[in-house]
Amino acid sequence: MKQKLKIITLWALAIIVVFAVGLRMFGSWHDEWSGYNASTMISDGSCNIAVIPITGDIIAYAGADQDGSGNELPPSTNPDDVLSTLQWAENDPNIFGVLVRIDSGGGSPVASEIISNGLKNSSLPVVALIREIATSGGYLVATGAKTIIASPFSDVGSIGMTMSYLENTAKNIKDGLKYIPLTSAKYKDYGNTNKPLTADERNLLERDLKIWHEYFVKMVSENMSLPIEKVAKLADGSSMPASLALENKLIDALGDQETARVWFAEQLEIAPEEVVFCE
Repeated sequence: MKQKLKIITLWALAIIVVFAVGLRMFGSWHDEWSGYNASTMISDGSCNIAVIPITGDIIAYAGADQDGSGNELPPSTNPDDVLSTLQWAENDPNIFGVLVRIDSGGGSPVASEIISNGLKNSSLPVVALIREIATSGGYLVATGAKTIIASPFSDVGSIGMTMSYLENTAKNIKDGLKYIPLTSAKYKDYGNTNKPLTADERNLLERDLKIWHEYFVKMVSENMSLPIEKVAKLADGSSMPASLALENKLIDALGDQETARVWFAEQLEIAPEEVVFCE
């Protein structure tokens, strides 16, 4: 009786094991067939460095691909897409690092801050590779990386804020248009392009610009481990060639993607040829 019970138990265990293995194999096959793995994993098993592009204007939301006339709009970057890709990279066991390729003159300060902080807090080593340009918000994004490499021909910096706009008052008068102010509060429509800017309104805008500018300087100072006085001195809104940015410690090295490959190899303690970008 005991022997018979033992045999039944072994058969039951065998059936459970076979069922579990079969279920796992079916799940893997179904994920591959359905494209599930492709949508949630970055690596195909042969690459190990995720590549995230920061291209064009950095905006706070996902923009449309075309305008109302069906014309393609310039490429842009939004923080939700970047952070989503970054999370996929962090959850992919085959990914060992992240390369952020930057070609951006900036955009939304908030969107740039979100991306910068996301890179800074990543569990993976992150390299920012500046190719053509990383200015204003584009540079702020770069400072979130563990190291910044830039092409010698790139344009870097432009630490500062702007709210400049084109006033339409004279054109409206010429066209016979008149602005009618209807507001519940004195400054509710300040900054409207169809009315002249008063001295008080300018003071309000410049007050805000100063606050945001100082926070920008503070972020760069902390991210780049630079004295805040040094960054404040550099933060005149101008940009500079990468060689000058290196002298001023706004970047860490001059180079290209191969330079980044060597950096990853040193960090991961593997041969450079074992560093494969997911492109």
